[in-house]
Amino acid sequence: MNTVLADPAKMIAKGAPHVIHNDKELEVYTNALFQLTALEDPSSAEVEAIELLTLLVERYEQAHYAIPDADAVSVVRFLIEQQGLTQRDLTPEFGSESAVSMFLAGQRKLTIEQVRKLSSRFKLPADVFIRRR
Repeated sequence: MNTVLADPAKMIAKGAPHVIHNDKELEVYTNALFQLTALEDPSSAEVEAIELLTLLVERYEQAHYAIPDADAVSVVRFLIEQQGLTQRDLTPEFGSESAVSMFLAGQRKLTIEQVRKLSSRFKLPADVFIRRR
């Protein structure tokens, strides 16, 4: 075994980064990560520390603060708003203005073809428009 990892428990006891268990530890690790990422020219050890802290912070946040997938209607409404579009602008992807209206009102689901066209138009993966259960 590599001497660096000869006694990982002892390393952690001396303060080496470990799995985050609570929000207080998350705050400490996040602050350390912000300080490291603010460096103009980080050393290779600092880059390694950034990668490790990022993994630990992401793991904790995914477990405790997961963001649920948005439904397709919310995604399309967001894209319309952000890009300054109107419902009429999406007629090529839906086939008609009434199809766009019915979808946005929750009265109709997307077809596979509509998902393909929306994905292409907005340059987003198709699964963004498909709600997973």
